[in-house]
Amino acid sequence: MGQTVLLVGCGNMGFAMLSGWVAQAGDTDFHVVEPSEALRARAAQTGANVAASIEGLGDVVPDIVFLAVKPQVMGEVVPPYGRFGGAVFVSIAAGVTLASLSGWLGAGAAIIRTMPNTPAAIGQGMMVSYANAHVSAQARAAVEALLAASGETGWIADEGLMDAVTAISGSGPAYVFHFIECLAQAAEDLGLDRELSKTLALQTVAGAGLLAKGSDTEPGVLRQQVTSPGGTTAAALEVFMGRLGPLTLEAATAARDRGVALGQG
Repeated sequence: MGQTVLLVGCGNMGFAMLSGWVAQAGDTDFHVVEPSEALRARAAQTGANVAASIEGLGDVVPDIVFLAVKPQVMGEVVPPYGRFGGAVFVSIAAGVTLASLSGWLGAGAAIIRTMPNTPAAIGQGMMVSYANAHVSAQARAAVEALLAASGETGWIADEGLMDAVTAISGSGPAYVFHFIECLAQAAEDLGLDRELSKTLALQTVAGAGLLAKGSDTEPGVLRQQVTSPGGTTAAALEVFMGRLGPLTLEAATAARDRGVALGQG
């Protein structure tokens, strides 16, 4: 018998996950609660059953409930879903702790916090999770199977590390997109036309990422292999080295601290 999955909130991240799930659905029944008519229509195109509110679900009893709404509105949105006490709840809200979620859903609720990222929409996401003591091995495996449909998965044993995960893989795609923007703009500033500049930046980042992921060689060694002493790459790295590392840590720390603040708020 198949399982029933309920997605609460279908914005960009929720839709990215839903798209990945439906592509490898198997014997799974997907339902979406989304108040926005436009986002509901987009979700319906995947084949999922959609409703504007929890009341629109009728007699649906989900096995897994994904909570994909903004952290700031979790306290308003989540409590009514506590009626699905037999389900495992999966929250993707940055900074929202298990203590808060348990307060809304009930002390005995089975809850997983996870942090996905938008490449999940093309099956290239990174999802790291933490489960409370009420999550059974079977429920954990079922959730991991769903997440794995959208990319790589991982687990942490300390909930306190979730804010660090958010800062790296959750927010990380935006950092990479900005680097692509900067690389393309540098190409234009050096005299190349706009379209070629964009292509150079996109393909260079995509190709380097695939090479690094598919190689057993450490990224630092790959960097050294393409850096001839006194050459053009060495000249560029003289600018980056000593600056990019500390700047990246500063940015990731700011993201981590913001996640902590969201949880406290």
